[in-house]
Amino acid sequence: MESTFGYSAKLFVKKEIKMKFLKYILIAITIMIGLSCEKEKKANIASSDVEVIKPQKQVVYQVFTRLFGNTNTTNKPWGTIEENGVGKFNDFTIRALNEIKNLGVTHIWYTGVPHHDVIGDYTKFGISNDDPDVVKGRAGSPYAVKDYYNVNPDLAVNVENRLEEFQALIERSHNAGLKVIIDIVPNHVARNYKSISRPEGVKDFGEDDDESVAYHKNNNFYYNPNESFKVPVWKNGYSPLGEENHGLEDGEFPEVPAKWTGNGSRLSQPDMNDWYETVKINYGVSPEGIYDFDELPKGYENEEYKKHYDFWKDKEVPDSWIKFRNIALYWLDMDVDGFRYDMAEMVPVEFWSFMNSSIKLKNPDAFLLAEVYNPSLYRDYIKKGKMDFLYDKVQLYDTIKSVMQGKGKTDNIPPILKDLKDIESHMLHFLENHDEQRIASSGFANKAEKGKPAMVVSATSTTSPTMIYFGQEVGEDGSENAGFGAPTRTSIFDYVGVPAHQRWVNNKQFDGGQLTNEEKDLRDFYKRLLNFTINSSALTENYQDIHKYNRENSKNYNDKILSFVRWSLDEKLVVISNFDDKNDYDFELKIPKDILEKWGLNEGGFKVVDQLYDSFRTVLKVENGVGVINIKLRKLESFILKIQ
Repeated sequence: MESTFGYSAKLFVKKEIKMKFLKYILIAITIMIGLSCEKEKKANIASSDVEVIKPQKQVVYQVFTRLFGNTNTTNKPWGTIEENGVGKFNDFTIRALNEIKNLGVTHIWYTGVPHHDVIGDYTKFGISNDDPDVVKGRAGSPYAVKDYYNVNPDLAVNVENRLEEFQALIERSHNAGLKVIIDIVPNHVARNYKSISRPEGVKDFGEDDDESVAYHKNNNFYYNPNESFKVPVWKNGYSPLGEENHGLEDGEFPEVPAKWTGNGSRLSQPDMNDWYETVKINYGVSPEGIYDFDELPKGYENEEYKKHYDFWKDKEVPDSWIKFRNIALYWLDMDVDGFRYDMAEMVPVEFWSFMNSSIKLKNPDAFLLAEVYNPSLYRDYIKKGKMDFLYDKVQLYDTIKSVMQGKGKTDNIPPILKDLKDIESHMLHFLENHDEQRIASSGFANKAEKGKPAMVVSATSTTSPTMIYFGQEVGEDGSENAGFGAPTRTSIFDYVGVPAHQRWVNNKQFDGGQLTNEEKDLRDFYKRLLNFTINSSALTENYQDIHKYNRENSKNYNDKILSFVRWSLDEKLVVISNFDDKNDYDFELKIPKDILEKWGLNEGGFKVVDQLYDSFRTVLKVENGVGVINIKLRKLESFILKIQ
């Protein structure tokens, strides 16, 4: 039996424990409150010190990798690599990359990096020779990729270490402050695709295909069972490699059964104008157009990439989807920062949802640019396909080109910008790329200076990225007869030198030492313009057209001139360009009342200074709710006027 003392002692002990427990709770609460206050105090202090990262316009410098550092000026049609020379990864020195960066560039697109077909003997490195009957040009098409897990051996000083040399280039590019983009071509591969560099466990395209049927969901290619591939019939005197007789050029290429060609031709003997050097990839779309994969649910165009990733992670998808997803992730592991997708619209948008959501999950900042030429597909490929950017080719580029050639009117430009307003930030602008004619060529504008007003409009009219093609900034005219490639475009199929660009390279000093005065002035213009765009807050925010208003209200303002305004909280710009290469114009540029109200400008005078050359200073006069700037605009001149 327990004594009373014992019972009382237990009550006392319990009371003591309870009091101590309450004491500890109070102490803990006090500490927590103190920590919380200190945390809030530190957060408040930190918030005042944290640098706010502002949006920035992006500028892509596309460079055809094998041409950049080539200083050979022979330019013999169909010339060999020994005769005409070739550039290397190592030619992109830190000096060269810094000069590109200082031009106002944020991203560099190295075109032609993945190992594609070439006419050259690398058999001692375990690389099979490529058949001229299914290769375009002597240097080969960069879009007939032969091995996605390695790089073009032409670009390496030491072929055995070619991948390591490219990795070193990626590192140098990053050290120069440039993000790196390379090509992926999901629609097709080289006719003789065979990877000798694929990681362990990775199977080649077609390795597990059932070749007895035209189509199977998990076949990588489409087939014509029981038929053999036949080389196209060459017309108009064409012959692979020109006049040279090459041992492998015999009008035959062994392929049984025949595969469908990259552009969609189902013929076992494609036409010479088809993409005969490539074979089309099967993404689970039957010859009848039936989709053998899940479609995105309604409303997914409004979902973020993580939701898209979650949608696909438990779905059975065609084998080709997985192969290309793994290729992209492989290059991300190499520290590549993004991809340019060739002919993306020829591949189902659902694949892009799968592919791009996987990429973004690994690198949310990856730069994803697609070649899509059908405006009716733009929004699907951006919203469903999770593309960051598309070429603005069919609408803006084609229209500006027409104006530059003196055929079209600037009146046609504002409606395009209005039509694309909801996706304007996704529509990358350019005036040149490897597929298009050089501005200075006879097929485009005949002189590089005609690109100046167009470049100002292209670079400043939206928030989207701007792209230039190497040599554009020094007026390269693409007039070389290189072999397979036609003049007016710098050949992407041949070994060739790029003369105006070579004058800037100046024996690999990369200082423009051989440029003419006109070429130096042109490069200076591009440098001023591009650097302004990447540092302007107004170009990341608001746009409004004033062209129509001035067409109706300003004397001497005509359809050779274009004007618009851009603004942010701390920057107000008026952009005006003269596309006329024959006439100067003197007129009153008028700023309508609604813009002045948005800018908070009342009656009076406001200083205006040109941001390109600081050579034009005037006053914006506001009277009776209308702003007026007296403009004297010389031929092909542009102003980016900042309101002080």
